[in-house]
Amino acid sequence: MSSSSIKNVAVLGATGSIGGSTLDVIAQHPERFRANVLTAHRQVEALVELCVRYRPSLAVIGDAALEGELARRLAAAGVPCDVAAGHDAITAAAGSTQCDIVVAAIVGAAGLDSTLAAARSGKRLLLANKESIVMAGPLLLAALNEGGGELIPVDSEHNAIFQCLPGGRPDLGRSGVRRLILTASGGPFRGRTRAELAAITPEQACKHPNWVMGRKISVDSATLMNKGLEVIEAHHLFNTSAEMIDVLVHPQSLVHSLVEYVDGSVLAQLGNPDMRTAIAHALAWPERVTAGVPPLDLATHAALNFEAPDLATFRCLALAFQALRAGGDAPAILNAANEVAVEAFLAGALPFLSIADVVESVLVELTPQAVVDVQSLTERDRAAREAARRILRNAC
Repeated sequence: MSSSSIKNVAVLGATGSIGGSTLDVIAQHPERFRANVLTAHRQVEALVELCVRYRPSLAVIGDAALEGELARRLAAAGVPCDVAAGHDAITAAAGSTQCDIVVAAIVGAAGLDSTLAAARSGKRLLLANKESIVMAGPLLLAALNEGGGELIPVDSEHNAIFQCLPGGRPDLGRSGVRRLILTASGGPFRGRTRAELAAITPEQACKHPNWVMGRKISVDSATLMNKGLEVIEAHHLFNTSAEMIDVLVHPQSLVHSLVEYVDGSVLAQLGNPDMRTAIAHALAWPERVTAGVPPLDLATHAALNFEAPDLATFRCLALAFQALRAGGDAPAILNAANEVAVEAFLAGALPFLSIADVVESVLVELTPQAVVDVQSLTERDRAAREAARRILRNAC
């Protein structure tokens, strides 16, 4: 591969777990990819370390107050790259000509604007920020159509479905698809009763049995809200109804998702629980490149187990299905309320089981409205957060 065909990659959220895995894959293929834009929220020291190693053309820090510190540290480290700061700078970088591929790995609603900018600019968008499509699925798909780019999911479950479908995002009705089946590990509390979950601590919730993830997504995995968000994401990514999406608990996390066809065939994508597999697939698609992931040795695994999720104990998954069926901006309301509730739980201000209670209360309070534009959606996101915080204050 000639140097002219090297793809420039923007890694939005470079200091997070997805960002780190992406950079690891990029480092294995310097003849194919270059990490040309790196962003972080406030982690100046970590961002500088990445810039020293990967030598991007642009480094962006989300907190505008830290721009001077970032510039000074990069100069001291002898890294000659442009520096920018602030939310708008990250959004501008995502849509700029400095990158061909954008990895959207900013956690939460904060990643929405930059994800939309990448979609509108016609780039290959590697979507790891599920909140963007959960909040604004119709807007994101419209931006992709407008820009002529392509979206390849990086979540292991959706990437697995993508691999098991002909053409990635076909007309499911004409492709003979009966069901999309998302697998869930069940998180660290699989099999426990509500009584056993009453005194769960943030440290316990963040100890995932199979995956290494950030604290927020780890809590979402423990409540099964993460799987609920993925159900909504699958609805938009693959243009399918809630009735065609199922969840199956699979504690070994080796079968990442399945697609069932009307003829009785079920295709599954398997692999070791390592995000680099999905990232490498999405970066190089339709080609395949090494990811640095050990081969899957099924002979060493005694059994693969599957069971239905416990929706009575892990109510967040049921609430996500409820929001999807309600339509409009109900998924955005769900996501916003959950972010506030999880933040309160991690701060020790809310019991684990009450996360679902807060989310449900906000969904009841705010009747769904149509998703029209980013401005109105942002206002609804703000209203949902305010409602969640008020519910938390009243509960204290």
